[in-house]
Amino acid sequence: MKPEVRDYVMQRMPIGEIWGVGSATEGKLLAQGVRTAAQLRDFPSPLARKIGTVVLERLVAELQGIACVDFEDVPPQRKGMAVTRSAGTPMASFDVLAQALSAHATRAAEKLRQHGLVAGTVNVFFHTNPHKPERPQHSASRSVRLSPMSNHTFDLVDAAIAAAKRGWKGDPSGNGYGYTKAGIILDDLLAEQDRPAMLFPPDRSRDARLTDALDAINDRFGKKTMLTGREGFEKSWTTRADYRSPRYTTRLSELPVLQL
Repeated sequence: MKPEVRDYVMQRMPIGEIWGVGSATEGKLLAQGVRTAAQLRDFPSPLARKIGTVVLERLVAELQGIACVDFEDVPPQRKGMAVTRSAGTPMASFDVLAQALSAHATRAAEKLRQHGLVAGTVNVFFHTNPHKPERPQHSASRSVRLSPMSNHTFDLVDAAIAAAKRGWKGDPSGNGYGYTKAGIILDDLLAEQDRPAMLFPPDRSRDARLTDALDAINDRFGKKTMLTGREGFEKSWTTRADYRSPRYTTRLSELPVLQL
């Protein structure tokens, strides 16, 4: 924009129409005799900071052509990723907990592949309901390093189960605790092409083909059309949604039907 055009517009723009100038700040500026964008542009920065804090000071600088906010053309790479769920029914045995964690790890692996990332650390946590102190309380959190870094479903599931075994307390068939929430948190994420090379990398071509096939089938026929056996089939741990609103826009089966 030409300077003369910019000055013409600023001289005719009331300060109340400038984005970032609220009614309270507008009143303070009017008391100082500042009525247009051009007058605000020429306003002393120290006084602007005193009247409207650093927000107004930056606005004055922006009107003067000084950029105060950096825009990122490329979104920053994700540093972590999490998949957590509350259980519809307390998980009292290790098998049920392992099914839930396997499902969470499977979803986490899918998200990694969608973003072209690999993970270096798998963190697993599970805990009882802290809002019911009359019941036995226990919480656990364990981590497993992935070597090599991976986004394969089977690697993440194996790591999650191994971490859960270390944090489990008591007999696997039941320990007196009812865990109400469990989750997977992935750390040390890198772009797949930036994954550190290993001197003797394991041959995982079969796992790569299996995960590709898993993604292709679920993308074509819907989520969870095909899943790993470790997720189980009864899924008593799934989150209850008894009062969920109908999902008309995503589920044809939930469209209302008119009987004539």
